[in-house]
Amino acid sequence: MSAATYQYVDLPDASVVTTRALLTARENIADTVDARAMMCIHGGAGFGKTLAVNTCLSELEPHEDVRKITFRARPTARAVRYELFTALDLPGQPPRHPSEFDRLLKAALAERPRIFLVDEAQWLKGEAFEYFRYLWDDPSTQLAIIFVGGEGCHTVLRREPMLSSRIFIWQHFTRLTPSEVLQTIPLFHPIWAAADPGDITFADQHAAHGNFRNWARLTAHVRLALARTGRPRVDQEVLRWAFSRLGSPA
Repeated sequence: MSAATYQYVDLPDASVVTTRALLTARENIADTVDARAMMCIHGGAGFGKTLAVNTCLSELEPHEDVRKITFRARPTARAVRYELFTALDLPGQPPRHPSEFDRLLKAALAERPRIFLVDEAQWLKGEAFEYFRYLWDDPSTQLAIIFVGGEGCHTVLRREPMLSSRIFIWQHFTRLTPSEVLQTIPLFHPIWAAADPGDITFADQHAAHGNFRNWARLTAHVRLALARTGRPRVDQEVLRWAFSRLGSPA
């Protein structure tokens, strides 16, 4: 699996780097799945949360049945039911009545162990979080749930005592430190492997700011610059051209 699978830009030759946060996530997710529990991974946009979780969950497949659910708006409990119906590939038409719908979902979740990855969970309101808790609490279901989202996800969960008290593990993703940048970025993409550490630091200070998504976008522009100029390696002139495209001051 390459990093390009989960980046917001097409980035050939990028690699998934085993950072400290990813190693922690691997351990936390494995423990959560073993316990059939719920966990929350939260942090700022672009810090590598979804990439890390997808990488870790792919290591559990095909022995584990992983179902991914992503929300782009604030769903009601009714909308969550429909998303779960689709994610579980249930046959026929969704039931019209909530009680019937709930029985159907519980029966499906009781068939075998499942893992729900609930991405962009910052969009969930208390009602939607509570519905996941309602399904997880049922003794017949064999469910592990991983909520992944921005800081809003953590805030909403903490406001819901019934759900917050059931979260088995909390993990906070933060931006890469300057030392982590120097360790990680040369492994992230070949164009940085031969780069001067000072240029990597310069790029981080002016454009990437320890944010993996920023590094992916910057790398895409630097690749273009190297290809068009024929230069063999990154330098500050190339970086300034990339910064101008990203709207970052040089």
